[in-house]
Amino acid sequence: MENKRLEELSNNWLVEATIDDIQEKLESGFVSSKDLVLMYLDRIRRFDKSGDSINSILEVNPEAIHIAKALDKERKEKGTRGPLHGIPVLIKDNIDTHDKMHTSAGSLALANSVAQKDSHVAELLRDAGAVIIGKTNMTEWANFMTIGMPSGYSSRGGQVLNPYGPGKFDVGGSSAGSGASIAANLATVAVGTETSGSILSPASQNSLVGIKPTVGLVSRTGIIPIAHSQDTAGPMARTVKDAALLLNVLASQDDTDPITLSSGDLSAIDFTQFLDSNGLKGARVGIARDVYFEYLSEEKKVVMDTAIDKLKELGAIVVEDVVIPSTKADWTYDVLTYEFKTDLNAYLNTLDPTVPIRSLKDVIEFNLQHEDKTLKYGQKLLTEAEETSGTLVEPSYLKSLEQDIYLSTEQGIDFTLEEHKLDAIIFPNNFGAGIPAKAGYPSITVPAGYSPEGEPVGITFTGTGYSEPTLLKLAYAFEQGTKHRVPPTLNDKNE
Repeated sequence: MENKRLEELSNNWLVEATIDDIQEKLESGFVSSKDLVLMYLDRIRRFDKSGDSINSILEVNPEAIHIAKALDKERKEKGTRGPLHGIPVLIKDNIDTHDKMHTSAGSLALANSVAQKDSHVAELLRDAGAVIIGKTNMTEWANFMTIGMPSGYSSRGGQVLNPYGPGKFDVGGSSAGSGASIAANLATVAVGTETSGSILSPASQNSLVGIKPTVGLVSRTGIIPIAHSQDTAGPMARTVKDAALLLNVLASQDDTDPITLSSGDLSAIDFTQFLDSNGLKGARVGIARDVYFEYLSEEKKVVMDTAIDKLKELGAIVVEDVVIPSTKADWTYDVLTYEFKTDLNAYLNTLDPTVPIRSLKDVIEFNLQHEDKTLKYGQKLLTEAEETSGTLVEPSYLKSLEQDIYLSTEQGIDFTLEEHKLDAIIFPNNFGAGIPAKAGYPSITVPAGYSPEGEPVGITFTGTGYSEPTLLKLAYAFEQGTKHRVPPTLNDKNE
């Protein structure tokens, strides 16, 4: 980096800097937003595109420096818009931006697609003064393309690596780039998306805080979909407070997305008011050991058991071995299969007329025509979805939808919370993501520690619909009582 002062700051102060830390330096004039962008771009060069080659960034916003300079000028002349003013943010490659960046969901079929307008999420970020510094790589089509595709792989972007063990540890999916980039301090915070585990998985694998909001708290408009029943965007950050500050911006009613109109006052709330370091005292939390802990190695079980002991130490009333009645039900992904075609075709019809891909059928045919580049792992899920009518009238769909809702709520999360009078249910990593995903319910994952080999482990708090205030209180108390997160050691071998 040419500027030695910025290089020193990039290697020291910027690493793990929070939104509050950065705003303090911006207000004092110690750094500018332009400086921040330059420092993060330098880290992207050194660690994402060389060195360990994390490969988490798919595109850099060519206007990022200019946007930052404009926000610096605004700060001096008018003051700040809020906590995200001048803060560099990364967003997942399935979130529309109307600028010089593309939105492709990692697919070569959409590699040249530029959205005709911002997604609601991108619009909110810009209004808050955030600098959208780039788009992150992801598991192609949010991991609804085929069976057996590695987390973090896309035909357009290649393979994202976990900075805690590049090529050794799973990076988590499908918001893999959002997770790896923030873990590696390539931006301050990021936005991921989740249908089932796609925020929680990369957050836990990269020692981050990930918030999968209630479906309806954050607008889905302008986000390449899998299924309207379960899709949501959400924050990924290094601290609970940073995630809450980002959620403050993302949570919003949107007239073009009717489900957000049911979120009520929660969409206009300041989530940081619930951050209580004593928030676990007297809280009742249930440990969902049945099935979910079986996915863990013995070493990771020790990490989780230690985390559970810490919950008790911090004042929580821990109810052991809570069993969710529907855990072993005959779950399917039928709802996703049916909704994908309907929702994706609707999205593709909004694209610029110059984009030739207008339907799921077009995507499948494009992949077949470019098989050597696009079908390394096949497209089984795409073809299964194409075989549906696209009208959501099939009895099997309607039955699966009803079953998913009933088993995930009345015989799932809500039943279990009520039976044991719980404030939240505890899962390891993202292994319990499926049931709250089908219910549209929120979860927050927080670093719980590391395996002896250094692989991150997350502890996840799950509750009923719109229980984000409670989950934030619990997650913050655990974070403050443990301070587990440490940054990965990155290899800058090309310097």
